[in-house]
Amino acid sequence: MSKANYHLGKQQKLLIYQNVHSLNYSVRMAFLFSTIQQRIWFKMLLMLPLMHSKLIISDTSCFIVLSNIGELELLRLLYKKIVTTTEIAHEFGESLPDWVEVVTVSDKSKQELLEMQVDKGEASAIALALESEDSFLIIDDFKARKLAHILKLGHTGTIGVIIAAKQKGIISSIKPILGKIKETNFRISADLELQAFIQAKE
Repeated sequence: MSKANYHLGKQQKLLIYQNVHSLNYSVRMAFLFSTIQQRIWFKMLLMLPLMHSKLIISDTSCFIVLSNIGELELLRLLYKKIVTTTEIAHEFGESLPDWVEVVTVSDKSKQELLEMQVDKGEASAIALALESEDSFLIIDDFKARKLAHILKLGHTGTIGVIIAAKQKGIISSIKPILGKIKETNFRISADLELQAFIQAKE
């Protein structure tokens, strides 16, 4: 490397350093807020449903993830019965077990409005939860969880289901299952994994 290129590299690094440290207070606070907000969403993702008198509605993601790692039976062992929509059953693309009840959303106009915010499967799950008494969603998509939160719908994610299985004594540890999930294309951040281990007391 020539001296000119070496000095240019040092100048570029110095410029980047100066630019990073010249971020104004409001930008840094916005970043801090987004980090805090992210942690809140992690807690929402891991939220566990009360087991009595809840209609458990699952989106496609949970079916796919647990099916891919051979753990779909966890849903039956934990909840006995799961409800989903015709759109989600179609997205899953395979026959669902007989303990999964597939229903059609009654209010299609509401579902169509929700589809302006999230995908069809997620919109159908949220629409079904809105028209069902005492329902609880299993949903992983960030935008869909945010929408469920705004609509005051109880919800958890696939990781929350696994933690609940540990707490009910169905599995002895979440670590092996998380390990299998990480080998798929389902993304688990280090922060989410840490929160999961804390909730599972591992």
